[in-house]
Amino acid sequence: MDMQSFRKTYFEECQERLQEIETLLLSLESGDYQDEHLHAIFRAVHSIKGGAGAFGCDHIVSFAHIFETVLDSVRDHRLALDPELMEVLVTSSDVLAAIVAAAEQDQILAETFDAKAKADLSQYMDGAEHAPLPAAHASSSDAKKGTSRTYTIVFKPHSRLYEKANEPLLLLRELGGLGEMILSVNVDALPDLSAMDAVGGYLSWTITLTTTHHKDAITEVFEFVLDDCDLTITETDRTVAGEMKPTPPSDASPAIETGESKVSSIRVDLDKIDRLVNMVGELVITHAMLSQQAEKLARDGYPHLARGIEELSTHTRELQDHVMAIRAQPVRMAFARIPRLVRDVSKDVNKHIKLVMTGEETEVDKTVIENLADPLTHLIRNAIDHGIEDAETRKAAGKPAEGTISVSAGHRSGRILIEIRDDGAGLNTKKIAEKAKERGLIENPDLMSADELHQLIFNPGFSTAEQISNISGRGVGMDVVKRNIQSIGGKVYVKSEAGVGARFVLSLPLTLAVMDGMIVRVGSQKLILPISNILESLRPRRQDIATITEGGEVLDLRDHYIPLLRLNRLFNIPARYDEPWQGLVLIVESEQTTFALFVDELVGKQQVVIKSLEENYDPVEGISSATILGDGSVALILDPASLYDLHTKQGDSLAFAA
Repeated sequence: MDMQSFRKTYFEECQERLQEIETLLLSLESGDYQDEHLHAIFRAVHSIKGGAGAFGCDHIVSFAHIFETVLDSVRDHRLALDPELMEVLVTSSDVLAAIVAAAEQDQILAETFDAKAKADLSQYMDGAEHAPLPAAHASSSDAKKGTSRTYTIVFKPHSRLYEKANEPLLLLRELGGLGEMILSVNVDALPDLSAMDAVGGYLSWTITLTTTHHKDAITEVFEFVLDDCDLTITETDRTVAGEMKPTPPSDASPAIETGESKVSSIRVDLDKIDRLVNMVGELVITHAMLSQQAEKLARDGYPHLARGIEELSTHTRELQDHVMAIRAQPVRMAFARIPRLVRDVSKDVNKHIKLVMTGEETEVDKTVIENLADPLTHLIRNAIDHGIEDAETRKAAGKPAEGTISVSAGHRSGRILIEIRDDGAGLNTKKIAEKAKERGLIENPDLMSADELHQLIFNPGFSTAEQISNISGRGVGMDVVKRNIQSIGGKVYVKSEAGVGARFVLSLPLTLAVMDGMIVRVGSQKLILPISNILESLRPRRQDIATITEGGEVLDLRDHYIPLLRLNRLFNIPARYDEPWQGLVLIVESEQTTFALFVDELVGKQQVVIKSLEENYDPVEGISSATILGDGSVALILDPASLYDLHTKQGDSLAFAA
């Protein structure tokens, strides 16, 4: 029996439950009161306590027991949920998280570590039974909470329960803490001693429990072992004479029956998923090689080979889609920390902040999510500390005293866009220009646009804050934002309007593994353009191309002028054709704009495996990554947004070693 495996699973589940506790507590604090939130918080704390006992984590059991006792009083409305208690509960969730983290690392905490939190909780335990019922939360059914009910419980453990080191007697002892219990054990299934298995599920118990608690409190005792036992809970009626008669289960209070359950999900180490993703990538490359070789053969002469390669292409695509779906997770995994961050920082700076989050179910690769934590933290902290004004300043400007931060996520042009917007004062462009000139970053700010000046805040150590606080002002946060986002092939855009607010947009790739690409040729070079960015391709007429000031060119696309980029000039590649009407033009959409890209020809569509350029070479402007083609050659993958930035910044060729 691998106890370490069970222990690892327990702590993984603890992290999920701790996150759930924090999210629901913040939801309650914000005014979204629901009884189910309280029940869910109680169940999460109870589950953490139940599992801790199996692994000898006494510190977790001790603290969680006090925590859940107070929560039980709150959810039964025997204790008023006021702001002071809310603060104690939030702090207690932090303490519980710290104790769990220490237990996971086998660290021994000082006995006084949770002393204050226990004392704060204990003062509510003393008066829990006598606290008034909050009027806002009272209901007709609440008056019946203290009424005694009697339940008949049949509990039969499976052998799996014992294999996972669970102890039925501990569960029964905890059940007895809910009220008056009469217990009988069934030993009919016990075999002879010689045939007995140490982890055999031979015993079963029938319990009669009289309690003032809800039925779900009984279920919660067994929650950690529901999949490993047969459990039936039936409410009964006690007559005056003391006789028991079953109460037929209704829709409002059904009997709970659990037995053999189907496993709908499993936990898999991320390393195994990563290896699977890499193997799929190699399969995509091998398929490309086979397809390229098959093209040299007469299709009529090898019909079975051609059909087999087509089927291989279909199966490879399906496999790739399914594997990518395994790694995909909703972006709410990264957003989950934001409510707590906003709560704590706004209290530190004494500002009232309203948080609005949308698009939390947008899915993105797990690696992308893991790199979002620090950028989102710095952007939110800066928005609260620097962006949003204090209440008096906002009122004087005709704004509501409460500031608003909006965080959203969505798909566009084959990428994920995450937007952080605030309704504060906006970036101080003049102060940014002065600071940049003072540091020697620029010479003449008058020659730069506001957007270009705003990008300077991402330079290492750059800050316009007059005072350094424990929240911001040292000039390290925005540098971290840009570096982390660029490390996963992303971009950061800034838009700001004085007195209205600032908007930061993070443009991120959907996946870091495989993508659909269009192979284009410029001279002797093959380059890859993401298909999701291509709107259409065409061969323009001579009169559709016009030259504007400073040598720029535009394409007249159905009476709408868009910039024309010559790929050969950007990368200094000798092209086969000199003019767009001789070759082809691709209409490309990026996060910022739509533009036309002049190339010699389209070679074809192909799935490509993304290889990091920074890890294997050096960053190249205009290029996001590289791939391996079917003939074994390396092709570079173009970054449309970076291409347009390159075009607007230099306007001429870029020395490029092909």
